[in-house]
Amino acid sequence: MSQVNTVLGPIDSSELGFTLSHEHITLGAAGTAAAYPGFQDLNAIADAATAALQEAYDGGVRTIIDVTTLDLGRDIPLMQDVSRRSGVHAIPCTGNHLSIPRIFWGAPVDKVAALFIKEIEEGIEDTGVKAGIIKVASDRGGVTENEETVLRAAARACNATGTRISTHTWSPDRVGEEQIRILKDEGVDLNRVYVGHSNDDTDVEYLVGLLEEGVWLGLDRYPGGRTPETPRWEVRTEIVKQLIDAGWAHRLMLSHDHSTPVVQPSDELRREREAFNPDGYLFISRNVLPRLVELGATDADVNTIMVDTPRRFFED
Repeated sequence: MSQVNTVLGPIDSSELGFTLSHEHITLGAAGTAAAYPGFQDLNAIADAATAALQEAYDGGVRTIIDVTTLDLGRDIPLMQDVSRRSGVHAIPCTGNHLSIPRIFWGAPVDKVAALFIKEIEEGIEDTGVKAGIIKVASDRGGVTENEETVLRAAARACNATGTRISTHTWSPDRVGEEQIRILKDEGVDLNRVYVGHSNDDTDVEYLVGLLEEGVWLGLDRYPGGRTPETPRWEVRTEIVKQLIDAGWAHRLMLSHDHSTPVVQPSDELRREREAFNPDGYLFISRNVLPRLVELGATDADVNTIMVDTPRRFFED
């Protein structure tokens, strides 16, 4: 057993239950609530997010790993409110997404790492809430110079604290391989690394190669198929079954990368959003897991991926 930091305080890993490994309660941009007060109705956002996660809780979801970083508008008090009211544990993160602050550009890696360590050991901003995971991101074309600074800083924070790393990647460009190379160069135990967004193509050889390096694999963009070059959820699920058949269920995690809108969308945008994912945080439960069973996966396989593997990710 291990202690895992959530927005409402540490819990034992045995309490995580059915876990979605890459989600967001909300998404925005750093500093907007303070700079433009009143532009967003934060109470309405919290109410909508609470309703969505209450539905998820009623559908069996017990924990989300919320990888909303500073540059994505991380709002710890809002996350606490939503977690408290919905009953769903939310594991907050330190680290960075793709909008890397200018103060990090060319900064010493250790200086950036110290910021991440502070959020893990002392708390995020003035909330006292400690980060439970470190988020990093690289996308199309591979790891940029500034992204490498953040990645190396995350590695050093991981080495100093044991806190796990969750990566955003672009799998069609095999970005996970580049991230792993840098993390290995920093001496990171790859058993503490989750390579996310690894289901945006169908290259099983690439995915198995990542797994053989010793990482955990996040197949966490469901439903998928929003852009023409990425597969729809049915194909993504067939890839999951292939990996199960190859003996990798114990290293796989599934999720959506879902979030509650931070402004009231127009009717057109709301219809588009609902058409893309009508089930929100329950799309996997309602669609993917039944399809996996139809393809021959067992109930034990499902429990391994959705319960056991996330728990062991924080324990091993």
